[in-house]
Amino acid sequence: MAKAKKTNVMRILDQHKIAYEEKVLPDNFEVHNGEDVALALGIDPNKQFKTLVTQGKSKDYFVFLVPVNKELDLKAAAESVNEKNVHMIPQKDLEPLTGYVHGGCSPIGMKKEFTTVIDESALNYETITFSAGKRGFLLEAPVAPLKDVIKDLTYAPIMTD
Repeated sequence: MAKAKKTNVMRILDQHKIAYEEKVLPDNFEVHNGEDVALALGIDPNKQFKTLVTQGKSKDYFVFLVPVNKELDLKAAAESVNEKNVHMIPQKDLEPLTGYVHGGCSPIGMKKEFTTVIDESALNYETITFSAGKRGFLLEAPVAPLKDVIKDLTYAPIMTD
């Protein structure tokens, strides 16, 4: 498996002296969903988190992370950020807003910092895996120090059963 070129996410983690392990998909791997990625890389899908960007009724943006084999509970997500409701942003708005493309969106290193909520199931693990900021590149990093690089980070029950 080839080593990934450094992404901004990796540089930020390096600056904060947070250890991580790179996970890189083969170039020819056809991605259908996050669960396929987890299985291809030998990762427990409950420990691999997808990054979802939403907008609340207030027009503020929020970032949520849930395991790749689960769905975001929009009502629980809204409650976790004190919003009446939240909805997924259109895919075409993702890159201009965050700097990341669909399938390569990381909660670290977005153009702007947004309130971020990670499903509380992440607290069951020492490390979780998430996008390194580029399609096909993931990082496994410790959960505890993420609060050092994601300023407004909380944990809440935000996934569907």
